[in-house]
Amino acid sequence: MLVLEESTAFYESFNQKIVRPQLNSFPKYESSLKQNIIEEVGSAVYEFLEKHVNLSETNSFTTATTNSFNISKLTNDDHKQIINLNKINDARYINKFLELINSKLSDGGLYVNCVQTYALRRKTILSKYKKPLSWIYYVADVLFMRIFPKLPITKKMYFFITKGRNRVLHRSEVLGRLYSCGFEILAEQVINNKLYFVARKIKTPVFDHHASYGPLIRLKRVGKNGKLFNVYKLRTMYPYSEYLQQYIHQHNSLKEGGKFNNDFRISTEGKIFRKFWLDELPMLLNFLKGDMKLVGVRPLSPHYFSLYSSELQNKRKQHKVGLVPPYYVDMPKNLNEIMTSEMRYFEAYEKNPVRTNVNYFFKAFYNIFIKRARSS
Repeated sequence: MLVLEESTAFYESFNQKIVRPQLNSFPKYESSLKQNIIEEVGSAVYEFLEKHVNLSETNSFTTATTNSFNISKLTNDDHKQIINLNKINDARYINKFLELINSKLSDGGLYVNCVQTYALRRKTILSKYKKPLSWIYYVADVLFMRIFPKLPITKKMYFFITKGRNRVLHRSEVLGRLYSCGFEILAEQVINNKLYFVARKIKTPVFDHHASYGPLIRLKRVGKNGKLFNVYKLRTMYPYSEYLQQYIHQHNSLKEGGKFNNDFRISTEGKIFRKFWLDELPMLLNFLKGDMKLVGVRPLSPHYFSLYSSELQNKRKQHKVGLVPPYYVDMPKNLNEIMTSEMRYFEAYEKNPVRTNVNYFFKAFYNIFIKRARSS
């Protein structure tokens, strides 16, 4: 089924070209579907769709909308695939839109959409005009479209003017929103300066009502007794990046120090923060609250925690995590060496807690400030 019911006159005229297919008219319907998709978004997009979804599927819904009302009319848990030809940048409430899409798909159902990412937007702006006009345009765009939506004093003005349309989104934010809303990514391809993606419904959304765009963030980490607690840090990654741990682990190998290679979730300013440990300063709040101690193993996300051996997981559950980890004493190069280093610390700590923490603190201090050790 292909239905396009956007409020604008353009989409109304486009809708009139499409009819619900009859069982005996699939060839005619497929021809009409192909023609209208090509007219709307081009042959390259049609080829992408043809490669990744079944365009003959009767239990399918194809649209070009950012209006949740057009999706809400569908029956729940019923569709095998939903294809949206309009970029997700124009959706006013993106997560609510994605959560609604999730509710209309059957388990394992496919969702296809596109986004103009920040990188593609930047490329478009800088190539549109000659210097220095292109850079003046770009700086103004960054100020209004990226900074204004994140500041409380200008956020309402931004949404009043733009109505949430043409929002600037980084690739990691879009993928993170998809994962938080119960999808996994199957395919991505840049076509006509937009990133087209195919996502599969794998679970119900987490309904994150406390997503943060500000510089100070709270991250769920595994603490003593295996309980999750909020670790305070300065933002070094784009919003919703925390939901991409599994995706990054599948697509990016670990480099020395246990970090991910080519982690596109880290922002430019985030790299600077990490280099000088500025991002970890807010963890002093966790220390004052009693969630963390001065010396101890670093707090881990649930996914990273799951990569550890069961023996080390049990050890970690018996102790508080710390601000100064044994990593800076042993400087391990991979995950196995990190686990060996932490187990060595626990064995020493359980024999003599005070002496062990004092030794580790001063050795870490020497490595960090004299030998200039870094974690990434």
